[in-house]
Amino acid sequence: MSTLLGRLGGAAAARPWRTIAAWALLIVAVLGLAQAFGGEPRDNYRIPGTPSTAGMDLLNERFPETSGTSARVVVHDRGGRALPAEALAALRGKLAEVPHALSVSEPIPSRAGDTALLTVGYDVKVTAFKDAEGLDALRAAARATTDAGYQVEFGGELPENFGAPNGMAEAIGMGAALVILVVALGSVVAAGLPLLVALAGIGVGTGLITLLSAVTDISGIAPTVASMVGLGVGIDYALLLVARHVEGLRRGLDVRAAAAEANATAGSSVVVAGATVLVSLFGLKLAGLSTYASFGYATFATVGAVMLAALTLVPALAGLSGPRLLRRAERRAHSAAPAATVGAPPAAAPPAAATASVQAAPAQAAPAATRTERWARLVGRRPVVATVLSLVVLLGLAAPVLGMRTWPQDAGSQASGNTTRKAYDLVAEAYGPGANGPLLLAVDLDRLPRSELPALEQELTADPGVAAVQPALVNAAGDAAVVSVQPRTGPQDEATAKLLKRLRADGLPAGVQVTGQVAAFSDISDRLAQRLWVVVPFVVVLSLVLLTVLFRAPVVAVKAAAMNLLSVAAAYGVMTAVFQHDAGAKLLGLPHAVPVSSWVPILMFTILFGLSMDYEVFLLSRVREDWLATGDARGSVVRGLSSTGRVISSAAAIMVAVFTGFAIDPDITVKMIGVGMAVAVLVDATVVRMVLVPATMTLLGRHNWWLPRWLDRLLPQLRIEHGDAPAPVPAPVPAPAPAGQPVEV
Repeated sequence: MSTLLGRLGGAAAARPWRTIAAWALLIVAVLGLAQAFGGEPRDNYRIPGTPSTAGMDLLNERFPETSGTSARVVVHDRGGRALPAEALAALRGKLAEVPHALSVSEPIPSRAGDTALLTVGYDVKVTAFKDAEGLDALRAAARATTDAGYQVEFGGELPENFGAPNGMAEAIGMGAALVILVVALGSVVAAGLPLLVALAGIGVGTGLITLLSAVTDISGIAPTVASMVGLGVGIDYALLLVARHVEGLRRGLDVRAAAAEANATAGSSVVVAGATVLVSLFGLKLAGLSTYASFGYATFATVGAVMLAALTLVPALAGLSGPRLLRRAERRAHSAAPAATVGAPPAAAPPAAATASVQAAPAQAAPAATRTERWARLVGRRPVVATVLSLVVLLGLAAPVLGMRTWPQDAGSQASGNTTRKAYDLVAEAYGPGANGPLLLAVDLDRLPRSELPALEQELTADPGVAAVQPALVNAAGDAAVVSVQPRTGPQDEATAKLLKRLRADGLPAGVQVTGQVAAFSDISDRLAQRLWVVVPFVVVLSLVLLTVLFRAPVVAVKAAAMNLLSVAAAYGVMTAVFQHDAGAKLLGLPHAVPVSSWVPILMFTILFGLSMDYEVFLLSRVREDWLATGDARGSVVRGLSSTGRVISSAAAIMVAVFTGFAIDPDITVKMIGVGMAVAVLVDATVVRMVLVPATMTLLGRHNWWLPRWLDRLLPQLRIEHGDAPAPVPAPVPAPAPAGQPVEV
């Protein structure tokens, strides 16, 4: 693999304009096809086999007039005065004229009379409206009412399914990334290169997502999540390649040779890391929800595109930039020095014997140790203490996850400035919190006699968790009815979930199903909580197999998986602590604490498990490269961490900046994912990579690379190190020493 990637990098650097032109044509072609044949993102929350889906199917079949989307219009007098009937009648008339409006309910006044609620029913699904046209039509219809001084807010399915575009998150992330890249690489040209590569990959990925939307359901926020991940990994992959390219230039390689070497070494790490991310995304298919699978499709397309861009565009742009990637003083030295030949192998780490002689040489002849190298040696001297302390920190951060509550996002979770959130608060204040999430009982009158409906309504009214029960609405055919039950508590309240479970468990009459948004969201939460324990083992096992095949070291693979699980658990804990407490929620623009979105745990796990492997692969590939060259288990850890520490720290800082930028996104799910992923990457690049990895690898010594002979025969020979010649084979790992004897490392 390394040989093929090296040839690819050398060819791209030798003919940069051809590669750049090919990418320009690819971007234009994909975006052109997307414009001509692409579809619109849409959410599909249907879960076959759940009670809420069965009830909704009954209503859609026998109440066709209610099968379309709907919107709530809330009118409020800020002065507390009663709303005039003529103003409400005029508003109702305007709402009846909006496109696809099938019905507009009579205004329902609040007890104080200063608030009124109107419901608009449509004859089409919410996906029939493109972008904000449905919400814009409602605002236009209510303009006369707002001009008269009344507050008008919009809620319900139609407004809540529209998210206004917000480019601030991407802009903040890219701005912070550029600053970090300039500091890390010391050259504006070198800093701009990873950003260009990431944007090219995201451009292709965006077009592919639009094309996918034409043939399958893609969630409305899936493109945002895909862009978040694509921007982060795209910059990281390009940074790794640029850093290795610059390293080759500093050693005297010419531009083409440096590009070939960077692709053969760092490019192999990019392929492994990207493959791990892509493999992890397959786990989303097991969530049992089409919306979840769509996150996987979108992110898969984007990550694949940015990985291809990194492996081809980076050497092309590096070849075009030449020595301008170096600092100014280094450029002068590089132009004066003779260049190495194309394809020159990278300088191998000195063998153990040479290392010893260097250490014996005079102090002035030895190069100064880097901060990362000194840190690695410090951790290596006290590996047990370092391991215990890092585990205490990680488990402490993860502890709040034991109190995690989940609930799919709704208007009650949105920022207070959104019109849907304002409508939600007005309804809760005027009609009670349960009015924002009524439970709908779908009644099949072929199975339950119509004469028993009054008894059912009385039984529901007697429940202590029920605030009100509306009289049953029977369809024209007389074979179905719907009963609306208003809980005393809001949709996110635990008491509402208990009411739903109580109604179902106490045995509703045959032919009665509880449905509606609250019931559907509860079923979604339950299903996702169950599927989490299917997705996690699947992703972990696939990653273990992939790492074992590539590194031929099952101990390293198991250790990497365990550390990634700790990073994800720490991110879950911090996210729970932030969002489920008022102080943290208000800091992020929310009015109060909210449950963790049900969409987040599985989605974060699959993405984070792949992303955490990035840094593990970057580090281990250099450690393994040194280990194969020297057979020095302890020294290879120190030298591997020293050579990658600056790049990994810079890459992690970029990733944290990008994800933190998305924490300001108005969508609560994107906000939570941004916070959680920023925390996970920060923990992974500091506590895990800088403390736990060197400590545990020091403790294990040569046993890191232990491989049973039977497994050695089964595994394919996939070389990810540079060069065509076979790597030196270290001495066989000895059997574990008897108890009480020291293990040589």
